[in-house]
Amino acid sequence: MGLTSAKKTDTNTYELEVSISPEDFNKGIDAAYRKEVKKITIPGFRKGKAPKAMIEKMYGPEVFFEEAVNSLYPQSYADAVEEAGIEPVSRAEVEVLSMSKEDGVVFKATVTVKPEVELEKYKGLEATKKVTEVTEEIIDGEIKKLQERNGRMVPVEGRPAENGDTADIDFEGFVDGVAFDGGKGEGYPLELGSHTFIDNFEDQIVGHNVGDEFEVQVTFPEEYHAEELKGKAATFKVKLNALTKKELPEVDDEFVKDVSEFDTLAELREDIRKTQTEGYNKAADNKVESDLIDALLANMKVELPQVMVENKIDDLIFEFSQRLQMQGLDIDTYLKYTGLDRDGFRKSFAEQAERNVRLRLALEKIVELENLTVSEEELNAEYEKLAKDYNRSVEEIKALLPTKDLEMDLKVNKAIDLVKDTAAITEEKA
Repeated sequence: MGLTSAKKTDTNTYELEVSISPEDFNKGIDAAYRKEVKKITIPGFRKGKAPKAMIEKMYGPEVFFEEAVNSLYPQSYADAVEEAGIEPVSRAEVEVLSMSKEDGVVFKATVTVKPEVELEKYKGLEATKKVTEVTEEIIDGEIKKLQERNGRMVPVEGRPAENGDTADIDFEGFVDGVAFDGGKGEGYPLELGSHTFIDNFEDQIVGHNVGDEFEVQVTFPEEYHAEELKGKAATFKVKLNALTKKELPEVDDEFVKDVSEFDTLAELREDIRKTQTEGYNKAADNKVESDLIDALLANMKVELPQVMVENKIDDLIFEFSQRLQMQGLDIDTYLKYTGLDRDGFRKSFAEQAERNVRLRLALEKIVELENLTVSEEELNAEYEKLAKDYNRSVEEIKALLPTKDLEMDLKVNKAIDLVKDTAAITEEKA
């Protein structure tokens, strides 16, 4: 078995001509016979005991050719790829050119390969880090959220409805005097001023008292989701059953003890300052990394095979479906909720997929240019970490993630670190 010829037929396409020797082919035929004879019945012989020559005479000399080629192809193709020094990124299109016991097999494999990458610049890229100062106003806002989460609803008495109240209402909607589907509710809690309902609906509840029955006049927007209601004027008959409002606790040391691990308001404020600072810094660092990636990709030249993008889309969809399963959903249910068709759903991943593929190629090019390496200790440490993260043994992780793949992942991580470490980053206030 061996590579007969390899030629580049297009930018990212190679055509390999591969031969399988007569000796290897005939061994493959014998193996195919031993595998298939168990299924074959020939008159005069017990099932599975017919001689190979007798089967070939009855069914033709080529009866075992296909099985033999199928068994020999994977290794012969892999050897040819290695000899040609190419890196396929797709399944090969295979055409058998000749096949006989006397001359062996010759086949042609057409395959898309990993593209050539040029990087004009990857060191000294420029980015700006926006630094946010955590002000007293920001801390006040976080404490306000704590107040809101720990507030309690109390009845409103002695006054009409106001924005900010939660109104318990019964309602039924009519268009041209006819009730429409989905326009009726009983005991519905509606926060006034939240704009949950159609514009002006909530405004017309403000000023009414508990027990009032009244009409609300609205017009559905032209872009309303229900086709039969778009742009239509409607009347809602409404009854205001009850009013409640949120009563916020007083912010003092006792409040702090109830809602946190701290004893004083001063301690809580300091913790919020620290946590918010860390959060803003992390967000700023992520933005810097994203900007550096944009700059790196802008300095990259590559003719990207579409098959690589499609393969990455498949990966992203699989990851997305796994997350859905954790929520008790599947793709079909998600599509039903979102109104997307499968083509639209797939296209929604295209931009991210292309960016991911381009980035990986750029980083692998940096690995090559900088001759980045990974030590055995680093590999073993990463396997140990993955085993701990997934609660599996190291051997199980190694079976799922070959050393070659993990090694490249770690090298790629070093490449992105190199880009960040050599970048010219300026800081300015956000």
